[in-house]
Amino acid sequence: MTDEDRLPDPLAAARALPRGGMVVARSRDPRKLNDLSRALLKLARRNGFAVLIAGDPLLAVQLGADGFHLPQARVGDTANWRARFSEMIITTSAHSLRAMLRAQTVPVDAIFLSPVFATGSHPERAALTPQRANLIARASVKPVYALGGIDAREARRLAPGVFAGIAAIGALKA
Repeated sequence: MTDEDRLPDPLAAARALPRGGMVVARSRDPRKLNDLSRALLKLARRNGFAVLIAGDPLLAVQLGADGFHLPQARVGDTANWRARFSEMIITTSAHSLRAMLRAQTVPVDAIFLSPVFATGSHPERAALTPQRANLIARASVKPVYALGGIDAREARRLAPGVFAGIAAIGALKA
């Protein structure tokens, strides 16, 4: 996940990703999102990782991204977008068991469960804790990625085989 405040050089972090990884490009500024997405897509084509664009499905289509990410508040929009762009990867976020159960009923490919641990991205939001996150993720029939305060040490606190993977922001700083 890119983050304008916490990850000042997302391209450097993306260069370090393994083949088969994925970046969710995020920005509150549409012009910055466009520029960042273009740069990430160029790098992704050379380095073999996927790029999703957060919050702007039409930009994702226009730029030829692999897909897009919609926040939990927009999970209800996914059926419309899936009908229009069936080949694209669509992800969403869930911040509670209720939100995770809601995400099971819509056509998304994966869910980012957050914040698992305390995080600088959302300091006002209480962490789920690894125990609770493990239980919530087990309730999903769709792939779930842990997000929020994840680094190598904290990742070991997640139950083996419960999460499809982890997502990071702060841990990616060079």
